[in-house]
Amino acid sequence: MGKIIAIANQKGGVGKTTTSVNLAASLGALEKKVLLIDADPQANASSGLGINVDTVEIGSYQVLEHTATAKEAIIASNAPNVDVMPAHIDLVAIEIELVDKEEREYMLKKAIIDLKSDYDYILIDCAPSLGLLTLNALTAADAVIIPIQCEYFALEGLGKLLNTIKSVQKIHNEALDIEGLLLTMFDSRLRLSNQVVEEVQKHFTDMVFDTIIQRNVRLGEAPSYGESIINYDVSSKGAANYLSLAKELIKKNEL
Repeated sequence: MGKIIAIANQKGGVGKTTTSVNLAASLGALEKKVLLIDADPQANASSGLGINVDTVEIGSYQVLEHTATAKEAIIASNAPNVDVMPAHIDLVAIEIELVDKEEREYMLKKAIIDLKSDYDYILIDCAPSLGLLTLNALTAADAVIIPIQCEYFALEGLGKLLNTIKSVQKIHNEALDIEGLLLTMFDSRLRLSNQVVEEVQKHFTDMVFDTIIQRNVRLGEAPSYGESIINYDVSSKGAANYLSLAKELIKKNEL
């Protein structure tokens, strides 16, 4: 049975989509079968794997609406062993459309439950908010990865996210686990970056991944070519970091 992992943080610009795309591609490169679900209306995870979002007819919006099945929404990406359930800007409307539906937090869970046997990992790229889309992702997930940027405001809002996770555990999904906190955009030359790493590791100890994602120009360039870092420049520091993260995740789950 596959494991469903949401990649969530209500702060924008912390590396959620970069992590979703490149962790999926790294797991695929390590011969794991992966599905990446794009649950962010910006649809950057879809375009980051070479999908033209303007031509998407069936995606996560239709799946959440239950007007299409999850299997109908899945398309192959340009990364080996990685399929994508793409998003579209229409997804913006889903919060309003679901608001008066019964069991609205369970729409994604119900739609993808049968896919677990088809994949080793199902990753969900969440929107930068704690709205209904993120709530659906957390309710459907077995675990959550929280990317944290190595900058001054990194820990601001983390308490809020951890409280949201606690309430999801209490009300909707008691099996939800924190897979780990992932430090991103680390620059070893900056004292501040090093301080954030020390703070996070001191407070959260075992919850923090050993792998730290360093700032890397190639990581920033890859999405503009519609490619993961593995396809774009496998010899880069960014590719090494994400392959290391994928290996750490596999090892942790095999234990």
